[in-house]
Amino acid sequence: MPLVESQYNPPLPFKNGHLATIYSGLIRKVRNITQQRERLELRDGDFIDMDWSFSETHSNAVVILLHGLEGHGQRPYITGSARHFNSNGLDSCAVNFRGCSGETNRLFRSYHSGATEDLKAVIEHILSAGKYSSIYIKGFSLGGNLALKYLGEGDVANEIKGAVAVSVPCSLHDSLIQLLKFKNVLYAKRFKKHLVEKLYIKQQKFRELLSVKEIENIKNLKDFDDLYTSRAHGFKDALDYYKKCSSLQFLPRIKIPALIINARDDSFLGQDCYPVKEAENNPMLFLDMPKYGGHVGFFDSQNISYSEKVGLKFIQGLF
Repeated sequence: MPLVESQYNPPLPFKNGHLATIYSGLIRKVRNITQQRERLELRDGDFIDMDWSFSETHSNAVVILLHGLEGHGQRPYITGSARHFNSNGLDSCAVNFRGCSGETNRLFRSYHSGATEDLKAVIEHILSAGKYSSIYIKGFSLGGNLALKYLGEGDVANEIKGAVAVSVPCSLHDSLIQLLKFKNVLYAKRFKKHLVEKLYIKQQKFRELLSVKEIENIKNLKDFDDLYTSRAHGFKDALDYYKKCSSLQFLPRIKIPALIINARDDSFLGQDCYPVKEAENNPMLFLDMPKYGGHVGFFDSQNISYSEKVGLKFIQGLF
């Protein structure tokens, strides 16, 4: 499929990728949206909390929203998307990954970039209610990688009609390399701080699996993935995790329409995160690479981001 020709041209200040990223993550406010929480009990004894919001019409379509690393269902990029979908006749279900809803999850494991079994559990739960005949997925960053991996694995429910993935680290190792560079030092420190804080809480419950000294030795995000992500989720080490869970290898097998929106000035993404060849060779894969946007930024008019406008248009085109 030919690459999408982006029309995004933000105001001058937001042509700075870092400003676009910071504004979206820390400054933007989204109001006039009401969410209702539902807890999904999982077969392994853990749980996932989902934050629902609804259109004023009786919709038979819902968009599942998947947040990024250390995000949750109240982040502006999630509530902004939910509000925009709701305003245009679509219900939304914002998934809080394990341990991300404000309450520590029950098991030693938590969430990661390739945990498609949890997305499948959410989809099965939604379908079991019999309300929706069409389901769409919109994922951001880690959540975008998860969505694309799910689509490419092949075991996709018939009701899944399409997906949008924003600021996707299609190659997890390539993205890690970028995050460990000086240009991203503040972001990496923030991620590590939140992840390590959660790990200390988990260590209190699983002392036999994790020691305080091991946590104290975490210096960067790769150390975290070597110590915890790989150990808790069945991978040999961080590199094994990145290799097996990167969505890049799954893109050729995607068989329903999927749109990737990755800004060229996204400091979290290296060259391998722009799957040009994969998009050119798969008629179901659309790739939009705006010059600007930062990481999950895409500031636009009326407090509706470019990715929200384009994501809605793409999904509406699948009706």
